[in-house]
Amino acid sequence: MKFRTPLAVLVAAAATACSVSPAPAPPPSSAPVSAPATSSSAAQDQQDPRRHAPLVRTHAESAGISPQLLMAILYNESYKPHDPQLERAWQKIDPDAAFGVANMHKAAFDEAKQNRDFAARDWQELPDDADLAVAAAAWHLHDLAAQLPKQRADAYTSDELLALGYNAGASTMLACAQGGRPNAQAQSYVDKIRANWQKAAEAVRA
Repeated sequence: MKFRTPLAVLVAAAATACSVSPAPAPPPSSAPVSAPATSSSAAQDQQDPRRHAPLVRTHAESAGISPQLLMAILYNESYKPHDPQLERAWQKIDPDAAFGVANMHKAAFDEAKQNRDFAARDWQELPDDADLAVAAAAWHLHDLAAQLPKQRADAYTSDELLALGYNAGASTMLACAQGGRPNAQAQSYVDKIRANWQKAAEAVRA
């Protein structure tokens, strides 16, 4: 969705909101004490949108939108840690923050859920529920697609216009469909969609 605060600020905010007391020093010993094992690859796997490929295929089919587009959007939105604790810590500072693996804002989620199977669900649930987040993103794209005019300028594909709508809103999408140009932030979002396009295709086929 909209461009956001850099990751370093997010992590700093989470650290401020969730301070941890220093661990007590280990008792003296002649034997070396092994440090707890950590895995950067595990953290990377947690961020990798490919882990959501089954959800992407299922919800894209239900919503009648391109699974490749939906996956490319997840790649675009994977720039920050999708950790419930971090997301909620940042939301205390920025009430307009986006939630979930698809980085949806509350207004977009509340519109997308109307008359859908998840109509009774709440935006606050997105950080904890990837299935809900992917479903909401898919139906939001479905609703944007319904607004696209049949006659369009050829500067952007239909999927690129939907990505513009996802990031910058329906008004920007419609303006660009008629030949307008997006601002630099929205154009950067489309550029990233193009860069992630082939990777997204491979992910949904996996």
